Amino acid sequence: MFEKSIQIKGALQHFDTPKIMGILNITPDSFYDGGQFQEPLAAAQQVEKMLQEGAAYIDIGAMSSRPGSDILNPDEELKRLLPVLDYLLKQFPTACFSVDTLHSKVAEVVLAKGVTLINDISAGQADPNMMAVVSRYKATYVMMHMQGLPQNMQDHPSYENPVQELLHFFSGKIEQAKEAGIDNIIIDPGFGFGKTIAHNYEILKQLKAFQTFNLPLLVGISRKSMIYKPLGLSPEEALNGTSVLHTKALLEGAQILRVHDVKAAKECIDLVALMQ
Repeated sequence: MFEKSIQIKGALQHFDTPKIMGILNITPDSFYDGGQFQEPLAAAQQVEKMLQEGAAYIDIGAMSSRPGSDILNPDEELKRLLPVLDYLLKQFPTACFSVDTLHSKVAEVVLAKGVTLINDISAGQADPNMMAVVSRYKATYVMMHMQGLPQNMQDHPSYENPVQELLHFFSGKIEQAKEAGIDNIIIDPGFGFGKTIAHNYEILKQLKAFQTFNLPLLVGISRKSMIYKPLGLSPEEALNGTSVLHTKALLEGAQILRVHDVKAAKECIDLVALMQ
């Protein structure tokens, strides 16, 4: 039914132009598109659209990590995830799929099925076995910074110097991942995860500081509250603001944009390339 993707599976460490990671939420309660893609057919149609519009990677999430949400247990997460994932792997056998999870049990199951990236919002802090599992499968590991957990991360986020504290955090986590045997690492500052709007913009202004690690930098700001709240809008109205901040992120060195709207993000990448 679906045209096969021409994406090539493989490591993400080396690429010349910024890439797009398309978001596929198969949750009932995500902040923007919860409930739209829980069924395999609807999910496949969305994946096909994102691949055709230019997504290099598809990041599948079965647990919402919006502020105030509870962590799903791994069995319930797999119950949501596997019917959709199994269908997508059959329909798009050459696509590069990522799974957004903080459970090593979930990572183990999906990596054995052929998923090539694990996107861990806790950077291994929620599950001490995560890095060992990722290493065993030679997968790419996206490690994100988060202060606290989703259920409490936005209660009272506090930093003396957010950029310096994130640099210190990643320094330790990258060393830990390399010691575990993980070769392919992507870092994500975690916009909106235990950060005020002011913290988010301070990090965005200083994104180039993260180039010190010589690793791909992923930015996930699509339709988030750091965009729509200052403008007095809703997530549904935040595409224009998202494009503005994607442009800023690209100019500051972002190499992967994690997005809901692939076509708009691809336009940002193409136009920014003309300025460089």
